[in-house]
Amino acid sequence: MTPSQPSPKPTPTPTPAPKPDNSKQRIIAIAAVVIVALLAVNAWLLFKYTQADKTADTLTTQLDESTKLQEELNDQYYAARAELESMRTENDEMNTLIAQQQEELKDAKDRIASLIRQGGDASSARAEIARLKEQANSYLAELNQLREQNALLADENQSLTQQRDGLQNDLSAQQEVNDNLNQERALLVSEREQLTNTNSNLSRKVSQASTIKVAGLEAVGQKMRRSGKFVTRRDAANVERIAITFSTIVNEIAEPGTEEFVVRILNPQGETLAVDQLGSGVFTNQSTGEAMRYTLKDDIMYDRSENTLGFVWNPGQQFAEGNYTIEVYNKGYLAGSTSLRLK
Repeated sequence: MTPSQPSPKPTPTPTPAPKPDNSKQRIIAIAAVVIVALLAVNAWLLFKYTQADKTADTLTTQLDESTKLQEELNDQYYAARAELESMRTENDEMNTLIAQQQEELKDAKDRIASLIRQGGDASSARAEIARLKEQANSYLAELNQLREQNALLADENQSLTQQRDGLQNDLSAQQEVNDNLNQERALLVSEREQLTNTNSNLSRKVSQASTIKVAGLEAVGQKMRRSGKFVTRRDAANVERIAITFSTIVNEIAEPGTEEFVVRILNPQGETLAVDQLGSGVFTNQSTGEAMRYTLKDDIMYDRSENTLGFVWNPGQQFAEGNYTIEVYNKGYLAGSTSLRLK
């Protein structure tokens, strides 16, 4: 019998090493990060607070400087304004100039104050304030010069017033002489006007008396036949022209020479038939002084004998039915008239 072998001893299983605590490590890491972040924030806040203090100090300095500049500006402005105000007088022109200068100073003050509020360079603001003072001084110098000129003018005015008074006395005496002369002249003018009127009346009467009257004044409507001969027509539709004839009456008062006769043809509506291209124009009616249109005119050599004149009015247009008036004038006075009726 085979002897039994002893059973081998079992190999013992090794005990695993304990695992490290990870959650604790994470907490430590997070805490470290937080601490670093807090330190950074504190450092940044400390920097900002330091900068804020510096800015506050700068602003305080600037504010103090601005306040000081504003006070200087106000002192200069109100002092200048008071000096200008003291220059006022009863002279309206000068007072107007002072008001204008004060307004200009106020504009300059407002501009400088705006520069100060904007925190501009203090030296620039002080330079502007200095210029404001110079401007005020120039205004005062101008006003002083104007005051001196006004004083000179016042002296001159006084002298001129004295001269005027002397001249006024002389003028009054001369005026009295002139009044006497004017009265005499007025009498002479009145007499001359009376003589002129008398002469005008006499001249008008002589002219009217020398008017050459006309006789046998006749006006007819005419139409040309095919033969070329004109025949009398009374129907307006058949009338092509109006023929006027008359003779002059001897007037011994009229001087021999050229005499002008003017003819007016008035249509049934009382309107003067006139066409400038056919010889029409304007003359003056000496009896009324009225300017009147005429139809035709002609001149003759008057030799104190009878003359026969003929006028033809051919306007190249249809004549209207009705009564036509024909007037003849010499020297502007009516020398004769007649009428023509067209059916």
